[in-house]
Amino acid sequence: MSERLNLVPDVGLAARLFDELRERSFDGIGITREAYGPGERMAHEVLRREAGALGLEVSADPVGNLHMTLPGADRAAKRLLLGSHMDSVPNGGNFDGAAGVLSALAAVAGLKRGGFRPARDITVIALRAEEAGAWFPTSYPGSRGALGRLKAAELELKRQDSGRSLAEHMREEGFDPGFAARGEAVITPENTAAFLELHIEQGPVLEGEGVPLGIVTGIPGSRRLRQGRVLGEYNHSGATPRRYRRDAAIALAELAVALDDRWAALEAEGHRLVCTFCTLATTAEAGFTKIPGEATFMLDVRSVNPASVDAIFDELARQVTAIAARRGVRFELGPETGSVAAPMDADLRAALARAAGAAGVASLEMASGAGHDAAAFAAAGIPAAMLFVRNQNGSHNPHEAMRMEDFSAACGVMTEWLREAAA
Repeated sequence: MSERLNLVPDVGLAARLFDELRERSFDGIGITREAYGPGERMAHEVLRREAGALGLEVSADPVGNLHMTLPGADRAAKRLLLGSHMDSVPNGGNFDGAAGVLSALAAVAGLKRGGFRPARDITVIALRAEEAGAWFPTSYPGSRGALGRLKAAELELKRQDSGRSLAEHMREEGFDPGFAARGEAVITPENTAAFLELHIEQGPVLEGEGVPLGIVTGIPGSRRLRQGRVLGEYNHSGATPRRYRRDAAIALAELAVALDDRWAALEAEGHRLVCTFCTLATTAEAGFTKIPGEATFMLDVRSVNPASVDAIFDELARQVTAIAARRGVRFELGPETGSVAAPMDADLRAALARAAGAAGVASLEMASGAGHDAAAFAAAGIPAAMLFVRNQNGSHNPHEAMRMEDFSAACGVMTEWLREAAA
C-alpha cells in the first residue's frame, strides 16, 4: 500500500515543459513546430535534456523518433511504449501531441522517484511528424518509419512550405531515410508489448459530457481528395443568362450541399462519420465580373466504420455524374488518399478502465474523430490504446486549451496502468 501511495506522477515537470515549449514555439499567433524542422527539433532537444536529467536511457532511432527508457528488470522482455508527437500544425495549440509525451514523462518520473522498478522496459517515445498532413501529404511518417511501414515513394513527397522532400528533411535533421526505404523496423510486435498514447480530445464531447477522460475505442479510417476540380466556362457575369451558364462554383456548392444532406441521412440511420469540404474555392482568374470557370476543393471523409465512408463516396459518384450533366461542367477528382480504421485493443481498454477506477477518475468510452499514431501501431500488429483528456476550444487553433487538473488526473490513470502492465 505504501508503494502505491508513493507513485505520484511529476505533473510539475510537465507544467514547466509546457511553459517552455509555448515560449519557444510561439509564432506571434499560435504555436508552430514544423515536422522535421526547427520547431520539432527544438522540442526534441528539450525532451532529451530532461530525460537525461531524470537518468533515463536516451536515443534517437534512424528516422528521428526519440526513445527515453526506464530500464526494467528483464531487459529482454517486450517493452511498453508511451508517447505521442511534438510537431504541430501551423498556428496551432501547445497541447496537441505534446500532452501525450509530457504525460508519459511525468508518469515515468513519478515511478522512478517512487522507487518502482518495472519488470520490463518502459520507453517514452516522442514521435516525428504526426501532423504530416499539414506539412507532407502522407500520414504518420515518423511512427510508420520506425515500424517498417513507410513506403520508399513517400520519402520523395514534398513538404508544402519548403518544396523539399521528406527524405531531404530527414537527412537535414541528421537521420537516415534509407532505413525507411529499405523497410527496416526498430519497433516490432516481437519487442513491444503495447503502445499507449494520451492526447487531448480535439473535439467537444468530453467537455459537453462533463467527463475529464476518454478511453478510445477506435481511430477512424479516411478517404480524401486533395486536388478536386470543377471545370466550367468563364463568361461575363452581367451578360450571360442563367440557362447559358456553366458555373463551376455553383456546381461545387451543389455537390457540397448534396453530400451534407447524405451525411445527415446516414447519421439518422445510426452511422457515425464526418464529412468535410476543407476547401471550396474559385480561382483568381474569375475576378469580379466573370462567371467562375473553375473551382477547386479538398474533401475529407472519416469514420471508424469503412462502410460509412464508402456510402459518402458512393453519393459523390452519383452527384458528380448528375451535376455535370445538369450544369454542363466537368469534375476532376484527382488522386485519392486515405487511411484504414484502427480499433484499439480490447484488453488494453479494459486495463485502462480499471486504472481509471483505481485512480477515482470518471471516464467515457468513445471513438476518436481524428487520426493518431496509435493507428500505425495497431496496423503493425502491436496492441495499442489511447486516452483522451478533456479540452476546451477545439484543436488545430491558437485557442486550444486543457485544464491541468484534468491532465493530472490522466497522468494518474497512466501511472496506475503502468503499475499493472509493468509489474
